[in-house]
Amino acid sequence: MIYVAIATLCAACASSFPSSSDGERLVQQGQRVTIIRDDWGVAHVYGKTDADAVFGMIYAQAEDDFNRVETNYINAMGRLAEAEGEKAIYQDLRMKMFINPDEMRALYRSSPGWLKELMIAWADGLNLYLLKHPEVHPRVLQYFEPWMALTFTEGSIGSDIESVSLEALEALYGKASGAQGERGPALPPETTGSNGIAIAPANAVSHHALLLINPHTSFFFRSELQAVSEEGLNVYGAATWGQFFIYQGFNDRLGWMHTSSGVDAIDEYAETITRKGNGLFYRDGSVERPLTVEKITVPYKLEGGMGRREFTVYRTRHGPIVRQADGKWISVRLMEDPVRALTESYTRTKARNYKAFRETVDMRTNSSNNTVYADADGNIAYFQASFIPKRDPKFDWTRPVNGSDSATDWKGLLTLDEMPNVLNPPNGWIQNTNNWPYSAAGENSPKQNGFPRYVDTYGENPRGIHAMRLLEGKKDFSLQGLIDAAYDSYQPTFAVLVPPLIKDYDALPATSPLKSKLAEQVKLLGGWDYRWSAESVPTALAVYWAEELWRRVPQNANDEDLPGWEYIAKKATADERLESLAAASDKLAQDFGNWKTPWGDINRFQRLTDDIVHHFSDSAPSIPVPFTTAQWGSLAAIVPQANSGTRKRYGRYGNSFVAVVEFGDSVRARAVTAGGESGDPKSKHFNDQAERYSKGDLREVYFYRSQLKGHTEQEYHPGE
Repeated sequence: MIYVAIATLCAACASSFPSSSDGERLVQQGQRVTIIRDDWGVAHVYGKTDADAVFGMIYAQAEDDFNRVETNYINAMGRLAEAEGEKAIYQDLRMKMFINPDEMRALYRSSPGWLKELMIAWADGLNLYLLKHPEVHPRVLQYFEPWMALTFTEGSIGSDIESVSLEALEALYGKASGAQGERGPALPPETTGSNGIAIAPANAVSHHALLLINPHTSFFFRSELQAVSEEGLNVYGAATWGQFFIYQGFNDRLGWMHTSSGVDAIDEYAETITRKGNGLFYRDGSVERPLTVEKITVPYKLEGGMGRREFTVYRTRHGPIVRQADGKWISVRLMEDPVRALTESYTRTKARNYKAFRETVDMRTNSSNNTVYADADGNIAYFQASFIPKRDPKFDWTRPVNGSDSATDWKGLLTLDEMPNVLNPPNGWIQNTNNWPYSAAGENSPKQNGFPRYVDTYGENPRGIHAMRLLEGKKDFSLQGLIDAAYDSYQPTFAVLVPPLIKDYDALPATSPLKSKLAEQVKLLGGWDYRWSAESVPTALAVYWAEELWRRVPQNANDEDLPGWEYIAKKATADERLESLAAASDKLAQDFGNWKTPWGDINRFQRLTDDIVHHFSDSAPSIPVPFTTAQWGSLAAIVPQANSGTRKRYGRYGNSFVAVVEFGDSVRARAVTAGGESGDPKSKHFNDQAERYSKGDLREVYFYRSQLKGHTEQEYHPGE
């Protein structure tokens, strides 16, 4: 066994705040930017240059929720333990193994001049906010430097780095240190939600292309805003807090929706390690190479001061060693190209047509998200996540491969033409719900046998089946019709799960105690149309029953190559189905006094504070939410907070930003943001969209400045 040495090393000193002359420069730059807040609190930012717009959009984000802006960057830079203490040490270690400040500074210095200008403007906007808001006390970052923008270029909820197990990392690197204590929780993985739908002009009443933008993330994860410059920037949508690009949104010519991808873009290598003298080596083909050794210091907060823990970590040419399995050290390789990733994320927002947008995708730094696209020229398209390493298909890339075998090397990246992408299918629609690309355009989709297995690992899902059911054959879509589709209440998983339950009940002998106990429940479910609503009793009963069934049926991923919902449908026994229904009925009666409880009395939306980890209370105000989770096939989704200590279920994840867009000579759009735009509980925009969120009542988007007349709450320059 190989042990890891631990020592102590002083952490880098924090940066200081700018001088008074620099402060004057920031104030002057603020005068070149105008922020208009509409009557929903959404910021519309106008500047002469793109840098001005970036300056204003990040200033506006800081006004709305500086805590989330800062938290995203202290997490990205591996500095969370400086704010949250020892429990986050291994989370920080994980980030520091991939994000090195000195390397980021060097990448910043070598970046194209236009991108450096944007990064400078980004840092300046945040620093002006801190200068003008001395009452705000950052947890860690007292001053922002331009290079920091390169540490967080992935707008999705969880970066590739977070695929590395914290438990396994601690098991390897924590042994020699004797490290104990609580592990810091990683950000929640992106639940299989998010929906993108594009409608071609031939299928639309207006004969214009339509786009549904419906990311599922942690609530309050993104800011809704608009950024406009005289250099061709005019983009609206959802920006992940702290980033200076719109991640999911549209300009006046085109729009895009990112959905989590099943692409296998991260590989693990089982390394053959030997010791020679005082050195460690790994086998690479026929040669042995020395392991790269690095000291990483993780400062962490203590009462009255700071502690530090130093780790000695190792790397091969594949990447850092992150765990141990079957007597081997395991390295991980993933996409690490922050300058190109930031370039792709920003330049897509300025694309004016399909060709230009495709050129941004061809940078191939999107490792985790598929893209659904529509434009004013009438094009609709689907792009699989674009960073796909080309590999020998004889290996099982879902497991660690032999790192000493040169045949396991990456052989470049797949080209866009080698990916299962779609452009203008004859059926006139495209959908993706984090499902595989082989149903993106129904019968006109790419064929699975034409692509390597690693191009998709997700397969089909119930929402994909639901989306195709809504799209096939429909030729009269409008903006409202697309909203109606996005909130269609059908739940196809229950159409699979419930009929066998009815048969099992009918087969029960009359003497069975379950025959009388479940009579009403079975009759209710047997007459149900599988649609949710706030008033629906069968929805509540079915959800509690299916969740109980899920717990009772043991799943073995090696036993059946089936999605979880289909596995449960095929593998559950009659006893498991019936006993689960009895247990669900008892649970509902115990928690709510009667198993005949409407779903909306149980499933709620509540926003009490701006804490990043949500807190809920049954005694505080909340509103009913009619839709359910994605696993039942509901396109509109809400996922409850686990272990909330409440009887009612409170959403913490799901529909977070929803927009529908029509492209033509001008753009029309409607949208809603969960809760509201502001993170300040004292603001009227903290929760002013909650009712609209729960009902799918999307409001008009004021995309053009002329639309803001009569809808302007405030107009000002940053720093005023």
